Amino acid sequence: MEYTNRDDVVRELQQSFQPLMTKYGIEDIGVFEEQGQKDIYHMGYTIRKEGKTYMIHTPYLKNEEGQLAPGRDLWTVETDEANTEDVSGFDNLDDALQSI
Repeated sequence: MEYTNRDDVVRELQQSFQPLMTKYGIEDIGVFEEQGQKDIYHMGYTIRKEGKTYMIHTPYLKNEEGQLAPGRDLWTVETDEANTEDVSGFDNLDDALQSI
């Protein structure tokens, strides 16, 4: 398993901002990151579309040096709206973005 620096993962996510905004009609986009349980770290996007905010992320494995390696290619969509459950199990980013 190949680990990389967190900054490299962030840079890679940022390079996709403009193409994603154009393709999916996204109003605003940023990097999402959150420490999960044990050695899991979630990376992805915070997206505003049609006035709603979504966090779309995938798991990474985090080693003792803080470096990241891709985990399972499984995407989750969260929203900040009350009474709305997270939806996970998307096989790729495109499927996750098409769901919003």
